[in-house]
Amino acid sequence: MPETLFIDGRWVSAAAGGTREIHCPADGTLVAVVDEADETDTVRAIAAARAAFDRGEWADTPMPERGAFLLRVAAMLRERKEEFAEAESRDTGKRIVESRIDMDDIAACFEYYGRLAGNDAGRVVDAGSADVLSRVVYEPVGVCALITPWNYPLLQAAWKIAPALAAGNSIVLKPAELTPHTAILMMRVLEDAGLPRGVANLVLGSGASAGGPLSTHDDVDMVSFTGGLVTGRIIAANAAATVKKVALELGGKNPNVIFADADFDAAVDNALNAAFVHSGQVCSAGARLIVEASIAERFVDELVRRAEGIRLGGPFDDAAETGPLISAAHRDKVTAYVEKGVEEGARVRCGGRWGDGDLADGFYYLPTVIDKVTRGMSVVRDEAFGPVVTVETFETEDEAVATANDTVYGLAGAVWSQDAGRVQRIAGRLRHGTIWINDYHPYLPQAEWGGFKQSGFGRELGPTGLAEYQEAKHIYQNLRPAVTGWFANR
Repeated sequence: MPETLFIDGRWVSAAAGGTREIHCPADGTLVAVVDEADETDTVRAIAAARAAFDRGEWADTPMPERGAFLLRVAAMLRERKEEFAEAESRDTGKRIVESRIDMDDIAACFEYYGRLAGNDAGRVVDAGSADVLSRVVYEPVGVCALITPWNYPLLQAAWKIAPALAAGNSIVLKPAELTPHTAILMMRVLEDAGLPRGVANLVLGSGASAGGPLSTHDDVDMVSFTGGLVTGRIIAANAAATVKKVALELGGKNPNVIFADADFDAAVDNALNAAFVHSGQVCSAGARLIVEASIAERFVDELVRRAEGIRLGGPFDDAAETGPLISAAHRDKVTAYVEKGVEEGARVRCGGRWGDGDLADGFYYLPTVIDKVTRGMSVVRDEAFGPVVTVETFETEDEAVATANDTVYGLAGAVWSQDAGRVQRIAGRLRHGTIWINDYHPYLPQAEWGGFKQSGFGRELGPTGLAEYQEAKHIYQNLRPAVTGWFANR
């Protein structure tokens, strides 16, 4: 795929001629060779975005017209759904059925912001005098640097691209270096849909080679990053030098709290979904299972039985229920994480090893359940970002809340009980940005998404100054919990 950087409305090659091979994690096959940008390319992209914004061609476009553009993009994405889904699956190794669902979510994201654009034109403020008119108006931030991860490559990009363009900004997108293809296809759609030159720019490459200027350059007004905590801290520190707006979503160590009166079958099914969908490579994965002691043994025995039956396979294996990890390096990281837990005294109930036989050519790691843990262990405190779930127990509501909140993260969590008062009490006390009640993993684009504590910050929460001193929590309650997940047939 020659000329895979998109800068100032043109497809160009990396200035230094660098390239990267992209391999499918499921079997190691070569997918393509793409350009590898360095800081020179990124600075060129920033300059193009700055010039486009300052020209005002897109920023001055009426919001209803920007909304119509996003709706046109959504329609084009739906038309090319299969092409995008196949590209996503080859890059990530995830099952094609999951990638198709992601593509529907991506089109829906553009549709949502397309309809939203133009609905909020500002507000009039009471100045306390009939002779004074005071208004608050909303304007684009400027040049937005968008840095996205490899687990949901285009979905995470869409969550940034759609609102940024709806608001009239210009953008520089840097996707994860391992999963570039749907970002390339996305830029082609934006180009075909008629976005003005320089408004959207794409640089490919690692953070080390291409990412630096995105958080340091004077001409970048905002940086939005989804990824790991360590990198997020670096980006926040870099951005502080020029006081950029920053939005960070940094993952989590998410508790899934099960009370004894929960719907047992639905809770087990959703515990499997929470931990093992996309091989646990989900920022909101339910990696900490916290079960009331009176049902813990039965619950974990059933979870282990079903986890051992999960079928692993490649993107186009119709029998597969989940896929590989993204790379050999990441598989090694997950392996070391489990081994350290065992050294600290934890017990592996199932999994804890690489896939073999037909899976030997890919980066597979078997679904893993670990018990006999304590809250100080690394397997409980650190994010594995793999198919690993730890089991803790509790006796009282207070103990459940204290255990669930005992983490530096605060992205998401769940509580399972048929006691309506209890679930509301627990949801109110959990210090996590999204709380699912009798469910796990659904999200709504119109609701808040973001974390407390070190899971991230930087959302626009509302029009009043009071919002700056509040956290926004999304509580999602399923009144009819059901056994409906990927692993429901087990």
